Amino acid sequence: MLNYLLRRFVYALLVLLGVNLLTFALFFTLNTPDDMARLNLGGKRVTQEAIEKWKSERGYDKPLYFNHQQEGTAQITETIFWERSVSLFALEFGRADSESAGDIGHEVVQRMGVSLSLALPLFVLQVIASTAFALLLVMFRHSRLDFWGVVSCVLLLSISSLFYIIVGQFLFSRVLKLVPISGYAPGLDAVKFLVLPVLLSLLARLGGEARLYRAMFLEELGKDYVRTARAKGLRESEVLVKHVLRNALIPIVTSAGSYLPYVFLGSLVFESFFGLPGLGAYVIEAISKQDFAVVRTMVFVGSLLYIATFVLLDVVYTWVDPRVRLS
Repeated sequence: MLNYLLRRFVYALLVLLGVNLLTFALFFTLNTPDDMARLNLGGKRVTQEAIEKWKSERGYDKPLYFNHQQEGTAQITETIFWERSVSLFALEFGRADSESAGDIGHEVVQRMGVSLSLALPLFVLQVIASTAFALLLVMFRHSRLDFWGVVSCVLLLSISSLFYIIVGQFLFSRVLKLVPISGYAPGLDAVKFLVLPVLLSLLARLGGEARLYRAMFLEELGKDYVRTARAKGLRESEVLVKHVLRNALIPIVTSAGSYLPYVFLGSLVFESFFGLPGLGAYVIEAISKQDFAVVRTMVFVGSLLYIATFVLLDVVYTWVDPRVRLS
């Protein structure tokens, strides 16, 4: 397994390098530092002095790839590419482009806690609820419960998450006044602000996940080991939980694990609508302000999390199914 992990680490490094180079080229080829300064300062009527000052404050006054005015390694390190691209591998994100924004690394650390408080309980509840609901439908397959359960799943996944947000805020916040409509508070006070977005997001994802897991369980029911278990006199509930669920864990882990990056990156839609100061809202703010430094950082962080997640999933496969070997 160690050789496998080392090989995946090399692959991940190459992928991150490619993503980083492509992102840098897109941002600094299509938009020059002068263009970024004009966008942030307010358009075409900005003086050249103001542009040069803005570039100097953020390190954009240096050459892109090679600094002929320096000597030795400073010819490479004293460049925009090194400070705005290579430094990301050391998790040094630098300063945001906007006037009101500060250090990107500090913002990422602070906002990631908010995103985790929303997405982590949602992730756990989503796996438990979807798996339990799918097992219930399979246990009563070909019955009215199964039929209407599948119909409900199709209806749930057919409705946009925006509908759940708007109706949920109106019903539970404005009419029933059970929870705040938006906002956030640190500590235990955050619970009252997170209950509604967690439940609505759970409802929005339940239909698709439960229907997918149900299909996985039904496929496993036709296998020989299930017929053998039934022939030995096991109850249907034991067959489903001890055999079908266990052998369907690999696709379930794959499906659920693909959501893990969002646990750290946050939800763009839900954080924006509910006023949660997480990473998702941070990205939306950066796009609206045309803060390219933040956008580049979040692209890098997102790529890093996706790569780490799928390496972790490969390791989890060996725990879920002892027949899987990483070599």
